[in-house]
Amino acid sequence: MKTKISSLAMIALILASFRLMPVRTISGKVTSVDDGSALPGVNVVVKGTAHSTVTDAQGHYLISVPDQSGVLIFSFLGFQPKEVKIGKTDRIDVVMSPRAKILSETVITDKYNKHKNHAPSAVKSSQGSTYGIAQDELFSQPRYEAQEQFNTEEYKGITENIFHDARNSPRSTFSIDVDNASYSNIRRFIQSGQRPPVDAVRIEEMVNYFKYDYPQPAGEDPFSINTEISTAPWNEKHKLVLIGLQGKKIPTEKLPPSNLVFLIDVSGSMSDPNKLPLLKSSFKLLVQQLREQDHVAMVVYAGAAGLVLPSTSGAEKSKIIEALDKREAGGSTAGGAGIRLAYDVANQNFNKEGNNRIILATDGDFNIGESSDGAMEKLIEQKRQLGVFLTVMGFGMGNYKDSKMETLADKGNGNYLYIDSILEAQKALVNEFGGTLFTIAKDVKLQIEFNPAKIQAYRLIGYENRMLKNEDFNNDKKDAGELGSGHTVTALYEIIPVGVESKFFKVDDLKYQKLSMDPKYANANELMTIKFRYKKPDGEVSQLLEHPLIDKGISLEKTSGNFRWASSVAAFGMLLRNSEYLNGFTEEGVLRLAQGAKGEDKEGYRGEFISLVKADRTVAAK
Repeated sequence: MKTKISSLAMIALILASFRLMPVRTISGKVTSVDDGSALPGVNVVVKGTAHSTVTDAQGHYLISVPDQSGVLIFSFLGFQPKEVKIGKTDRIDVVMSPRAKILSETVITDKYNKHKNHAPSAVKSSQGSTYGIAQDELFSQPRYEAQEQFNTEEYKGITENIFHDARNSPRSTFSIDVDNASYSNIRRFIQSGQRPPVDAVRIEEMVNYFKYDYPQPAGEDPFSINTEISTAPWNEKHKLVLIGLQGKKIPTEKLPPSNLVFLIDVSGSMSDPNKLPLLKSSFKLLVQQLREQDHVAMVVYAGAAGLVLPSTSGAEKSKIIEALDKREAGGSTAGGAGIRLAYDVANQNFNKEGNNRIILATDGDFNIGESSDGAMEKLIEQKRQLGVFLTVMGFGMGNYKDSKMETLADKGNGNYLYIDSILEAQKALVNEFGGTLFTIAKDVKLQIEFNPAKIQAYRLIGYENRMLKNEDFNNDKKDAGELGSGHTVTALYEIIPVGVESKFFKVDDLKYQKLSMDPKYANANELMTIKFRYKKPDGEVSQLLEHPLIDKGISLEKTSGNFRWASSVAAFGMLLRNSEYLNGFTEEGVLRLAQGAKGEDKEGYRGEFISLVKADRTVAAK
């Protein structure tokens, strides 16, 4: 412990001495030599120091350096590192070349795995705003020290959905899922040079990480319904159906006032640079989005739980940030006590006309109080009835408890995020501020009835943890997913048309009964009917919508960018899960689909996905 304190003290002295030197700011853009595309997530380091940053979604970076000669090192997984001398110019653009060998700068080795890590750092946007982070945080946090550790990460087991007979089981029912924690967690694994565990791959969260060009709702319902059907890219005998929801986008100035409680894990397990330090920087981004009518309280927990900031107006940003800055990690993890206290504080400041929400930030390592998934579910289920929703933000690696955090968010009528960098925090808490924090529809369920005259078999891609019983669809007491302002939700079904022989589906005819078709629909063009149920955020009675789907015979090449992009992401998820249904489809096919559907990509997230697929190809080849 003394050694750790001494190390931290030395780092503080180094940073302090660095700040006393004259400094200047270097900016620039990093691109690929292959096609000139921007490279997001490139690590930029002042050689011989711990001072670093990463490029943003458009490949831009900004770093403060001593006002003297030096060298910048640019490194990125799958690319040759590059060293550039710092001259008199304040702008340095860099072009990087791919290479087959995976780059590794800092390696943390445990008994079973090797992780290559990049320290989170504060960055500026290409417009020069500092995202509300203090100037001294432009100096990167220290890179992770190599150390021996055990990997105790936990993920729920997932069994891939199979094909179901449309005659004997014509209905499929599931809850929507707007979480995207799985995608950023997968990115963390691949960028560290390894494939993620199969159970860490939730395909629906990968697909829903991205925005889609669906139209805004025109009527009174809070979302628009969009469908499309064409050939499945990985099996020309099969069809693929896309179902997309677009939540109504509410301008920030028109959002209801917020009563927020930051619930922060400050236990000893949060001491790593990619945990509490990144957590504090992330919350500062959120604080900058708050308005005067919004209020924030802060609860922390370690060996015990405590209120460290009473409910405070968003106009007092410096006061909220000061409370964040004072937080230090140490002690055990009384997660149950922290959650109870956070709900008490939220209830004391409850705003009947506003958005009441707890934002839990943790690595999920609960070890005092309610620590099992079952106990946590019961606690959250009891509290959500009070009208306080729960957003969960996960941090860190090694002892990360994905299964517990997914459970908390699901049962708390909220969403689940994994923050692996300050860029991801920017996406979730700034770019998608409304969708992350403001619910426009709750308990959203889908039930699809397939026409057995047209469809032989079907399977839902992903959503394994969101499947519902058919009778749950009309049961308003059954909890389901929430849709936020501006959120998009996309689901994909792979179907086998009638008359198509497929090695993936063969069911014997029934012996004791014969199923007959309604003559009215035996020759109809409808493939299926999609039903939706949702409640208003403060409602208890659901509303029903129906949407039939007809196959118009559109070829894959003529489908929308939405269709081809979603199918490329789903195919990559199937690759990571070693799915038997890929039918020989490879990463080259994923790249062709994705590159052809990238579109304008203003924020760079799709370009980053393409880079990730390329990096995974290199990882898989090791």
